[in-house]
Order: sequence, then structure tokens, then C-alpha cells
Amino acid sequence: MADKAETSAVQVKTDLADLSIVVVSGLGLALVVLFLCVVPLVGDIAGGRDYVVFWATAQQLVHHANPYDSEAMMRIEHSAGLPAKDGAMFMRNLPWSLPLVLPLGFIGLRVGAFLWSLLLAGCLVASVLMLWRMHGSPKNVLHWLGYAFVPALLCVTMGQTTIFTLLGYVLFLSMHRRRPFLAGISLWLCALKPQLFLAFGVVLLAWILVSRSYKILAGAATALAASCAAVACIDPSAWSDYGRMMRTAETEMVRIPCLSVAVRNWISPGMMWLTYLPAAVGCVWALGYFWSRRHRWEWMRDGSLVLLVSLLTAPYSWIYDDCAAIPALLQGAYQTRIRPLLVILSLAFVLIDIELISGVKITSTFFLWTAPAWLAWYLCAVRIKRMGMRGDPVIALE
Repeated sequence: MADKAETSAVQVKTDLADLSIVVVSGLGLALVVLFLCVVPLVGDIAGGRDYVVFWATAQQLVHHANPYDSEAMMRIEHSAGLPAKDGAMFMRNLPWSLPLVLPLGFIGLRVGAFLWSLLLAGCLVASVLMLWRMHGSPKNVLHWLGYAFVPALLCVTMGQTTIFTLLGYVLFLSMHRRRPFLAGISLWLCALKPQLFLAFGVVLLAWILVSRSYKILAGAATALAASCAAVACIDPSAWSDYGRMMRTAETEMVRIPCLSVAVRNWISPGMMWLTYLPAAVGCVWALGYFWSRRHRWEWMRDGSLVLLVSLLTAPYSWIYDDCAAIPALLQGAYQTRIRPLLVILSLAFVLIDIELISGVKITSTFFLWTAPAWLAWYLCAVRIKRMGMRGDPVIALE
């Protein structure tokens, strides 16, 4: 009788973890599907989110106009449905990202918004599928956590580009051994938002030198050179216009809920260099972390912690940028045997949903907790060696 009671208790806890994943994933994916169905029909949705900035930039490019012209961008964005109170918004990705959005200039607002969201959703699915296969295609529902990761779904609905950086990082993980040149090319996607990968980039360069993986460096350099050449053809003055826009933009006035900006505001809001202090500390730590493991470094095993530290110490990042944490969180989910940790991760998804549904803006400091939470959860998942309640096989990454 005692054995039966113990088995029943184990089954309840197992079902609770799986059920929380299934419920959270189902609700998140249902909302995204509903969004994709509505976007082509309602113009205000297409024009009232971040996607309109990329679309307006592309409109300027195809007409050989300056994509950093505040008056022109404001006119296009407001006519598309962006609220007038927001003023002009610019694509702040470095100019080598312009070829990515150029095709949007040949497509209407609503159709373009639908196709762009579909592309982002496809990149998310492809990234999670590749991670699932790299972990041995386990027969469980843990990979659903990647599909339902709220920052990633927020990327799809807002039209943000961080999912492309996620895909680039996953492609690098998949190909860095067998196809190093292509792995280097895939890093161009990470260069769409280089501020998220500073500590990772330092370790990557050190690893390339130690392991002599120069083909990866050649691939990355080739991709960047090709994109810069394309920019020179599309808009020869793009770099100078971009520099002028960044100098005049009052970035210190933007409310960004991330650790670096919080540190600067706490010490001295006017000292912009403080924004880069956490990133510098993160890079130094990451280099030391790599150096102690340089002869046995594995990107699937060791890179996750570096990636999470990169996200935590980024000079600026938003809640949707956290989608780059998916590889690390899935590694932790596959490795841990502590089932309640999976429930906690699912509840974190729900907490973000509650904040968003309650009308909390993404500029709010209420989202400051997310990046530290992913790092803390990952450390708990991979460092605690206690056996969980279920005896299912777990992918060993150590």
C-alpha cells in the first residue's frame, strides 16, 4: 500500500510539471495563431507595433531616400497607424541590417506584416526543432517551452528581429563542428543585435584563437563584408546618416528595463559610460570562465551560461530580447531532474503574461526581473545534483 501511495504521489508531480507546460504552451500558441489571423484584416494592428519601423525604413530605401530622416519616417509611420504621441521611430540596428528589411519596401503594410510575422514564427519553430534534435529528440514535451517562451511570442506579435539572432546562434551551435564556414556566416544574424552578445563575442574570439577555428572567423567576415557591400549599393550614405541619427537621439532618456540602465540610473543617470560597465564586467568574467575550460570547451554545455550573462549585462535590452535565452533554458530543462523547477519556469511565463495583460508597458521596471530570473533558474537546473521525482532518462551534457 505504501508503494502504491508513493507511486501515486510521483505521478501527480509528474503530471503537474507536464500539465503546466502543455497549458502554458497551448495558450501562448493559440494567441499567436489568433494574432496571425487578425493581422491581415486590421490595419491598426499592422501599423501600431514595432514592425512599422522596419516597413517604413524599407519604404525609404526603395525610394532612394534617407531611412533616418525624422520627418519622412514620422509621416510614413503615422499614416500607417503608429500613434502620433510616439514621434518618429528609427531602425537602430546597425546599417548592415538594412538588406534584411529591404524586401518589405515592395509589399503593402498588411501583407508585409503578415508575412513578416509568419517568417518570425517560422524562425522560432526552426530554432526550437534544431535544439530538440541536438538534444537527441527526447520523447517529452519540454521543447514546448521554447515554442511558448513569452519573450519569443512577443517578438512575433511586435515584429521584432531578436528571433533572427536566436536562429543565428542555434545555427552556429548546429554547424560549428561540421560546417565551420557556414557557422560563421550564421553569426551575421547575431550581429543584427550585437549588444546582446558582447560576452559571447569575447569568448567566441578567444575560442577561435585557441581551437584555430579560423573558418568560422572567415565566414563571419565574409557575411559582414557582403552585407556592407549591399548597403553601399542600397544607400551609400547609410552609415553617416545612421551616425548622425544616433548622435541626436536622446537614448539616455529612453526608459529601458535592463540591468545596465538600472545601474546607470542608480549611480548617476547622466554618466552614459556606466551603461557599459556591467557589459565590461561580464566580458572579463566570461573570458576567465572560458580560459579555465579552454581545453574541454563545449558550446552546447558551456556556452549557455555565457549567453545568459551576455543578456543580463547587455548595454540595453528589452523583454522580447530575452528570446535569445531559449537555448540555455531548454538545456536546463533537459538536464534537470527536479520537476518542480519546470513548474516554476512555466509560472514565470504566466507572470509575464499577467503583466502584459494588465497593461504594464514593456518600458516598465516591472520587467527588470526577467533576465536575472532566467540566469538564476538555469543555475538551479544544472547545478543542483539532487535526483528529481521522475526516473526518466535525461540528456547528459557534462
